[in-house]
Amino acid sequence: MINFALILLASAQIVQPVAVKTAELEMKFMARTPDQMVSFYEARGFPKAMLDVLKQQCFITVGIQNNSDDKIWLDLSTWTFSSAGKPIKREHRDYWKKRWQEMNIPLSKQSTFRWTLIPETLDYLPGEHEGGNIVLPFTKEPISVTATFATGENKQGEKISITIDKLFCAENPQ
Repeated sequence: MINFALILLASAQIVQPVAVKTAELEMKFMARTPDQMVSFYEARGFPKAMLDVLKQQCFITVGIQNNSDDKIWLDLSTWTFSSAGKPIKREHRDYWKKRWQEMNIPLSKQSTFRWTLIPETLDYLPGEHEGGNIVLPFTKEPISVTATFATGENKQGEKISITIDKLFCAENPQ
């Protein structure tokens, strides 16, 4: 009975969005189950080989809202991910492009996949909202992310740093 309760608690943590709001920005993180992601891509005609790769990954949808009066700059190369005290490598969208090309995935499917990812770099104007998926290697351990943003017209303003320690990769319900 205790184990069942712990499983329910862990599942509840996984499906709950994680939100952080500061005076400058708001970020929301939502883990997606493999079934959710495979269904999304399958409905768009993705080939089985691609779906098999994708269902082994950890997808976290990120939404970012600029609440400031200044530009905020997203640069995913400044974000760090870790789990169980060890760094997690988030593959750049170029990694995925190369992988899909090596698998002879149709260009239209490669483009659709890239479209669903959060941009690698982006400037957020005041009031602007943008998001997309981050793809990480799957882990059952909690994930920590530190997201750092430059600010100002020419990135000359104070840096914003947000750390979230309780992200989880979602698993399919059993």
